[in-house]
Amino acid sequence: MRNVKWLWGIIGLLAAAVAVLSFLAVKNAFPPAGSTPPNNPPPKPGPERIVATVGNRPISEAELQQHLYSKYGKEMLNLMLDREAIRMEGDKQGIKVDRGEIDKELKRMQQGYESEADFYKAMRDQLGMTQDELREDVYYKLLLEKLVTKDIKIPDEWVDDYIRLHPEEFQKPAKLRIQQIVVSNKDQAAKVVDEVKKGADFAQLAKDRSLDDATRSSGGDLGWIEETDPFVEPSVLKAAKALKKGEISAPFELNGKYVIVRLQDRKEQSKEQADAVRERVRKELALHEATPLPEFTKKLRERWNVKIVDPELAQ
Repeated sequence: MRNVKWLWGIIGLLAAAVAVLSFLAVKNAFPPAGSTPPNNPPPKPGPERIVATVGNRPISEAELQQHLYSKYGKEMLNLMLDREAIRMEGDKQGIKVDRGEIDKELKRMQQGYESEADFYKAMRDQLGMTQDELREDVYYKLLLEKLVTKDIKIPDEWVDDYIRLHPEEFQKPAKLRIQQIVVSNKDQAAKVVDEVKKGADFAQLAKDRSLDDATRSSGGDLGWIEETDPFVEPSVLKAAKALKKGEISAPFELNGKYVIVRLQDRKEQSKEQADAVRERVRKELALHEATPLPEFTKKLRERWNVKIVDPELAQ
């Protein structure tokens, strides 16, 4: 029930290409205010607009547009056709997606991020998608899911059984802020523990003595991580989970060295409301029973008589 991140990457690439091509297409299709009326003879073409140069070699807007069209035109056109067929089918069926539903889905997608701002920054940096582009993508996703599951009814007992059989999907792992000091032997570890107990600053000791190059400069700080993070050593997580805020662990051996862990802070993530859980499970079960989304979208294109006229894009 989790989004596949590489799919967002493809969507982001297409969205970026759509934005560029759409700008160029609109710019060429609509003359600026005050230009020659359509009934008058067109003005003589002027020099091509240059958008970049490499040495003495100019890159024209027309050249850029042609390369974008050749490279991304087919994928972008198919995305536009799919969305238009989905929109038309939604209008015909009287099925809508309102702003509140989009907000709710975006809020769900933000789980695991420190803040809403961090989420949108990640979408922009990793996928090249603005907030408006992301909202549009979510709109069509939700509309397509509503269309494909319109006639599917999921009994309450199916929902109950799924929740009972998959409890791990509904447990929200805590987030831990962990510091660590890595030393070469047990005696060094004992000295670190003794100095911390006498009031020494854990972060300064990490900077002075830790052998871990990745965290030494930050005072041993691993940052905020989930207690189930698969990329953190299980023994480190196990030690941290047993601590209270501000406590340090007993030294333990790891890969021939000794580690002391300090739990700097802990955040318990809020659990979903029961109704929200049931709604999400019911939707996922309905999607599982429904026609696969690519197949359903293909049928919509056939229903709405989608035709690609340009033979280069139809291949």
